[in-house]
Amino acid sequence: MSLLLNLQIDRTNLENVSVDIHRELIEQSKNGIRVAQYELYKLYSKAMYNVCCRILNDRDTAEDILQDTFVDAFTKLDLFRYESTFGAWLKQIAVNKCLNELNKTKANFEFIDIENYDFAEEKETVNEEELKMSVAKVKEAMEKLPEGCRVVFSLYSFEGYDHQEIAEILKISESTSKTQYMRAKQLIKEMLIKNNYAER
Repeated sequence: MSLLLNLQIDRTNLENVSVDIHRELIEQSKNGIRVAQYELYKLYSKAMYNVCCRILNDRDTAEDILQDTFVDAFTKLDLFRYESTFGAWLKQIAVNKCLNELNKTKANFEFIDIENYDFAEEKETVNEEELKMSVAKVKEAMEKLPEGCRVVFSLYSFEGYDHQEIAEILKISESTSKTQYMRAKQLIKEMLIKNNYAER
């Protein structure tokens, strides 16, 4: 009985602590060991670059933001307390830097007014399996989306933000975020259907 109680207590304690598999590298990096920092860079740079590309839709700018992300991360590494995984912490830095970059270069996103959007158009007209939606094709279609739609779609579908969080980040209403997401889905579907027919 006491053994079971101890196990339950241990499990509860474990749930409150985020385990990071690269803890040793992180601790070495905190101490300024360059080899460890380079290893962390190699482990996470590709994923962070993909995050930047999806949000910015510009490979050169994404490369610059990637470098800034790691410089910022290594500078502030003492603030990392293992309350989340290192990857999640790093992604938050990357996303914030991307959104700051978008705000600097583009004063306003073009968002569709919710009153003008016909949600009836969201009816399924084609079986999605027939579209053979590969991740590569979806990402390719994403690059052609209007800026507002693309950013919302990326944050929601790929980066794991919910509409309330997106609304706060982009300073829009939650309903506008949902509208942008639905519109992005519709546009991507249309592009995939068109490409599917074109390949036949």
